[in-house]
Amino acid sequence: MSRPHVVGIAGSLRDESYTRVAVERALAEAEVAGGTTELLDLREFDLPVFDADAREAGDATRLTDAVSGADAILLGTPVYHGSFSAPLKNALDYCGFDEFENKTVGLLAVAGGSFPITALEHLRSVCRALNCWVIPHQAAIPRARNAVEAGDITDPDIDERVARLGEEAVQYANIEPDPPCFESTENVGADD
Repeated sequence: MSRPHVVGIAGSLRDESYTRVAVERALAEAEVAGGTTELLDLREFDLPVFDADAREAGDATRLTDAVSGADAILLGTPVYHGSFSAPLKNALDYCGFDEFENKTVGLLAVAGGSFPITALEHLRSVCRALNCWVIPHQAAIPRARNAVEAGDITDPDIDERVARLGEEAVQYANIEPDPPCFESTENVGADD
């Protein structure tokens, strides 16, 4: 059996992104757990604002091919105004059922403040609409400036949660998905 391939999408464009650090940490643990990994750093993609009439604009095909080739996907986002970032939303808009349906997805959010949970709830809803299997464990990094220094997660409890997310991405990469959920069956036209 081949090794599960885990793709991590860092939904931050900041050069010194705490989100990217966290996604890289989760991917490192996915490798330790026996997976192969790939970081999709959205700074390296030309993705114009999504237009349904131009689905292959810029680097969209490179993005969708990379996501399609994954057995599991880690979505990492900074928290902006209580939700996930516009760059991640834009990247997800280029994807759809072809890339996400029946895939295992892990969620990670990084906040400057103390409550990153709503962004994770929003991402979980998006993933359910795409009929993904979302790992029950999720990782949140509140007050990131106090938990990440010089490219490393310095808080041992947070580091353990992020590492576990990478491990579980490999562990559950080939889980038998549930039947389509209500959200995905009512997501009419999403695969147009």
